[in-house]
Amino acid sequence: MTKRYMAIWFRHLLTDGLAIRRPELKEMPFVLAAPVKNRVVITAASLAAEKEGAFTGMAVADARAACSELVVIDEVPGKATQLLRLLGLGCIRYTPVVAVNLPDGLLLDISGCTHLWGGERDYLKTIVFKLRDAGFDARAAIADTPGAAWGIVRFAKSGPIVAPGKQAQAIALLKPAALRLEAPVLERLQKLGFSTIGSFIQMPSSVLRRRFGKELLLRIDQALGRVAEPLVSLTPPVPYAQRLPCLEPIRTATGIEIAIEKLLEVLCLRLQAEGKGIRKATLKCHRIDGRTVQASITTTRGSHSVSHLSKLFGQQISKIEPALGIELFVLEAPRVEDMEVRQEQLWALNPGLGDTALAELLDRVAGKVGANAIRRFLPAEHYWPEQSIKLAASLSEKPETNWPEGQLRPMRLLSPPAPIEVMALVPDNPPRIFTYKGKRHTIIKADGPERIGREWWRDKGEHRDYFVVEDTEGQRYWVFRSGHYDGGDARWYLHGYFA
Repeated sequence: MTKRYMAIWFRHLLTDGLAIRRPELKEMPFVLAAPVKNRVVITAASLAAEKEGAFTGMAVADARAACSELVVIDEVPGKATQLLRLLGLGCIRYTPVVAVNLPDGLLLDISGCTHLWGGERDYLKTIVFKLRDAGFDARAAIADTPGAAWGIVRFAKSGPIVAPGKQAQAIALLKPAALRLEAPVLERLQKLGFSTIGSFIQMPSSVLRRRFGKELLLRIDQALGRVAEPLVSLTPPVPYAQRLPCLEPIRTATGIEIAIEKLLEVLCLRLQAEGKGIRKATLKCHRIDGRTVQASITTTRGSHSVSHLSKLFGQQISKIEPALGIELFVLEAPRVEDMEVRQEQLWALNPGLGDTALAELLDRVAGKVGANAIRRFLPAEHYWPEQSIKLAASLSEKPETNWPEGQLRPMRLLSPPAPIEVMALVPDNPPRIFTYKGKRHTIIKADGPERIGREWWRDKGEHRDYFVVEDTEGQRYWVFRSGHYDGGDARWYLHGYFA
């Protein structure tokens, strides 16, 4: 697939941004200014100010002489970066790769995106009109390289879309400044009479390098696509994502459901071909008011079942507020995993954790009670019981060790163990009475002790002597004494409840 890029130029970025926040400035000639050495210089001028003769780089005193009604506002450092970032985040709805191009532009990798809007021309118009409706004087151009698109949008008088492979012809008639060259290089080119790029682009590289340095050759190669120019995207692109623009804004739950199903059909087909399944997916709904609402699902194991994933998203549709309408749906799968190809069994009496139906049931339950409410534990090799388990990342994760057998353990374990007050006939005997949370328990049966030693290489605690005890109400508890009765320093703890 041929790479295609779009360059967006905001001719009056700072003044447009200020006029949006302060509508009273829209019809007034105003400029932004900052001190430079011993004078105050215009750093940005509105369109109305330019019509009155005030331009960027002009001293404020000279501009006031040309326009007596000129409004001068102090420049805020870093405002251009902030504005471009916000505008770039808004353009992510059109492509996942958007980069800030200081001081007044954006660069977009639009490869594989334009067909969703009916082609490059409609794609360009959609973005530009959207930005102009927001109040920005925006222009855009499309080419095979970021460098060519940058030069076309700023210096070409017509033809904002360069056909694939035609960037050399498109930039030949442009000024050398269209190559993003530094001022000293531009001055040398002007002195030698090179008024267009075409007048020197075919010259031998050795001659250009000797007279103008490496920068000129690099910019030529970047514009022509000989040297790659990767973009640093505002947000890391998700490898598995699918977009669906809408001809008319979607406002109903039925429309959202249909959009989800269409997106899943395409995305799951790709995942199935690559042997992968979704573990987490996010649906981003871009509304016509400029806001984005989203809903996410998680699965206990990788899945590329359209019906199953649709049901999970169906539980989230009520949380999506379409407002005036949704114009673009984006489905992203930031987390996927490899799926094993399982052979169907005719006799599967106890499929256990490998049963797809179990995983789908857990997903539906998690959609209602929350994914954090369902947990699976695996054994871990530690002495202390509260440290001998760990959370499993998925249903398919295998234990590194086996569960211990032949050891009586409670159904509910307290972590950390809770201190209790104990009365015992003999220090080494089980307790006869213990008090927990103000309630007194009289013990009628006891079994133990079971000694569990401490892990001296990671814990400074004493060894533990565990007892299984039963009180007069028939409740069974797991209690332990930490350390020996040496001078009465040993302490008792409640560690669990039996069923």
